[in-house]
Amino acid sequence: MIAALSLTPAARHRWMVASRALAAIVGGYTVAALSASALAVFLPLPRADATLTGTMLSFLVFACAVIWVFAARNATRAWLGLVLPAAALGLALWLNHITGAAA
Repeated sequence: MIAALSLTPAARHRWMVASRALAAIVGGYTVAALSASALAVFLPLPRADATLTGTMLSFLVFACAVIWVFAARNATRAWLGLVLPAAALGLALWLNHITGAAA
């Protein structure tokens, strides 16, 4: 049973690349979307300008997230490098929502 669960080095490499690709696509999109939302809410600009600026900067955030994922030393660091900023941005947006600040 244990022999069936062990992966060859080639299979392990494929899984690590697949994990990084999933992190780049899903995690990068999540961080970019949350950063666009946070910038739209927290930038001291008129609402339309803040939304436009946040949306344009989210493309840069997504590109940086993809670069980060494939530059990280291992897949765990790649995922942590996306989950932690996403959690921080999500928490900031949630706290803003429940307190009603920046309305």
